[in-house]
Amino acid sequence: MDDLRQLLRELEVFAGELPTFDPLAAPDTPSELFTEWLLGAMEAGVREPHAMTVSTAGADGNPTARTLILKGVGPDGWRFASDGGSVKARDLAQRPFAALTFYWSPLARQIRVRGPVMAAGEADSAADFLARSTGARAEALVGRQSQPLADLAERDAAVKESLERLEDEPDLVAPGWTLHTVRPESVEFWQGDKERRHTRLVYVREGGGAGQGSGWRKQLLWP
Repeated sequence: MDDLRQLLRELEVFAGELPTFDPLAAPDTPSELFTEWLLGAMEAGVREPHAMTVSTAGADGNPTARTLILKGVGPDGWRFASDGGSVKARDLAQRPFAALTFYWSPLARQIRVRGPVMAAGEADSAADFLARSTGARAEALVGRQSQPLADLAERDAAVKESLERLEDEPDLVAPGWTLHTVRPESVEFWQGDKERRHTRLVYVREGGGAGQGSGWRKQLLWP
């Protein structure tokens, strides 16, 4: 354990040339700045920049986290999808709040989104499901996410059966598949610095929610 502790201390962080971030020039809304940073990550060749950690908590308050793909972002919030029988779906039914975390290591940039979660209607959720790849739809149609699995052969047989169903019914949608939107109460942008003089800018929603008449207040935070 001591060797591992020393090894971890010796690992390099914030390597290479890092981008600059002027918080005084930040746009008025977090969705605008997020889009700028996301496009910058894509241009820099960051792999899977749309991957994010989604954290939820159930009735007991015990948090769980997993990595999902961002489905979209706009003035209403950040979107992700979930199977109706998943742990996150059960968590959101009990506590409809989530936190999203993006981290782009080559740029030393992190974004944190927190707020209530709203479920989309059946039409939007179905459209999201049908936009998935065939393999992703086949797996979701099995409908056993996070349940105990006897062996990999059982998984493969179930997915094969789903693929055959999709051949006969290409417009089939998994029951309970839901597109969710995190309507942020706060969004923090974190730019790392080699000398640990990190820059943190948080947008805090004002005006009572994500509806008409609400706005954003920008605030710098100590590292």
